[in-house]
Amino acid sequence: MQNQANRCPSIMRLYDIGTSVEGRKLYVMEISDNPGQHESLEPELKYVGNMHGNEVTGRELLLFLIEYICTNYPSDTRVKNLVDSTRLHIMPTMNPDGWERAQEGDSSGVTGRYNARGIDLNRNFPVSTNYVRGLIQPRAAEVETTAVINWIASYPFVISANLHGGALVANYPYDDNLQHSAVYSPTSDDDIFKDLSKAYSFAHASMSKGRRCPGSSESFQDGITNGADWYPLTGGMQDYNYQQSNCFEITLELSCTKYPVGSQLSGFWQDNKNALLTYMEQVHQGIKGIVTDNQGSRVSGASISVQGRGKVIKSTTDGEYWRLLLPGTYSVTASASGFSSTTKSVTVSSSGVSRVDFTMTPGSGGPQPTDPPTQAPTQPAWWF
Repeated sequence: MQNQANRCPSIMRLYDIGTSVEGRKLYVMEISDNPGQHESLEPELKYVGNMHGNEVTGRELLLFLIEYICTNYPSDTRVKNLVDSTRLHIMPTMNPDGWERAQEGDSSGVTGRYNARGIDLNRNFPVSTNYVRGLIQPRAAEVETTAVINWIASYPFVISANLHGGALVANYPYDDNLQHSAVYSPTSDDDIFKDLSKAYSFAHASMSKGRRCPGSSESFQDGITNGADWYPLTGGMQDYNYQQSNCFEITLELSCTKYPVGSQLSGFWQDNKNALLTYMEQVHQGIKGIVTDNQGSRVSGASISVQGRGKVIKSTTDGEYWRLLLPGTYSVTASASGFSSTTKSVTVSSSGVSRVDFTMTPGSGGPQPTDPPTQAPTQPAWWF
């Protein structure tokens, strides 16, 4: 990663968000045409790999992706357009301690899955387990989990994917439900999550075919599945992103073997290269805009709600917001304490993201829209 940052300093910046239990740095590569800077209304997204230390395919693919972008940015129009219009953050490994213990060739074992304290990081996030009352389940967060929580709070991520192994499918929220049982558990943005998942599965060489892994009876129509419908889990990272930030995250299972042998990596790269780029492009859909008051000052922490959908997006410190929506017509409301709510009818096209700004006028500022399932116990810093 340091070599790539040195090769392409004009578009890459290497940073870390903390350390693992055993002191290994959790490195992130930022890729942008202006690294180190957030550009107004430019969406940000992230890829996270290897949170289960023995699920290595995603880790290696993200390293390939970094090198591919560095090499091809000057000459490849698609790569250049992506880098110039988005700010991408790539964390190849969230669990470097587990990876150190993992064993090449492990097909379905658990050696290295957990962090150095024996904790499954994808069961360690403080998510709501009561989607009706929005109760937050207390759990002691590991240092890796805390680092990612703080990272999510530091950047206005719009979409995300975390990369796993052990199956071949794109998995979307919710991962849990009230019964903690294997039943379909949709969010109010189920159509969007299906669309994000299909964008990856159909751009992948074979995922959309829903084929079973050797020795498994599982198959997935279109190569996608609702998480809880497949198998429920509590404390997952994708549920946390959706419930407690503005970010829509899916989980990508990218190989039947958890830790393939190195000779297979080039094949995995060819299978996933187009899908990784295609998923990045999905960040440019729906609506985005700036919320200001009638004096032109930016309004931070404004709630952006869509009629019929429970998920509420918050504007950033600069008054920016991004709201994923599929093509159609929606009633969108901006509200903030001390201001009268403003509602607009918005038509989203299939040709790209639409700009929709809101100007707030002082008023009673009645109750803001709330969404108990996604309400964070403490709001991210960039909400203020």
